[in-house]
Amino acid sequence: MGGNSPCASCKLLRRRCAKDCIFAPYFPSDDPHKFAIVHKVFGASNVSKTLQELPLQQRADAVSSLVYEANARIRDPVYGCVGAISYLQNQVSQLQMQLAVAQAEIVCIQMQQDPIMVAANPQMVLGQADDDDQAFLLQNQCFNFANNNASSSAYVNIHESLKRESIFGDIVS
Repeated sequence: MGGNSPCASCKLLRRRCAKDCIFAPYFPSDDPHKFAIVHKVFGASNVSKTLQELPLQQRADAVSSLVYEANARIRDPVYGCVGAISYLQNQVSQLQMQLAVAQAEIVCIQMQQDPIMVAANPQMVLGQADDDDQAFLLQNQCFNFANNNASSSAYVNIHESLKRESIFGDIVS
């Protein structure tokens, strides 16, 4: 920045902001919290070295990543961003499982409504299934699923088992 208003890093470090300050373009004086978190987690010297090693066009993205990682490390000192990524991957897996259960229920309902058509052409219900063994197994599972009348209770049990605590401390379903 130089002269008038020092950047957030120079303000926090209580030093004079030079015209060629590496922090000035990325840590403006109106957002001191951004640099404070990055400094607390990584240290000003390490951030400065990192920025100096990068080409000018990549520095803004690097600062954005450092701020994100620093915020994640403050929230979760052990896992940081990896904890958030892991949590989201688990959510995707849970949603995929719920989708599979819902699709299986749809197939079972279709089989209950028109079992003659399904027995004659199982690929029609299964969509892209081209293996007779898969079709037989799915029909058998749907038959057992329908006979046990467990469609809603199975979904509730699966849904309850999928509930877990998020990295932010709240219960997620």
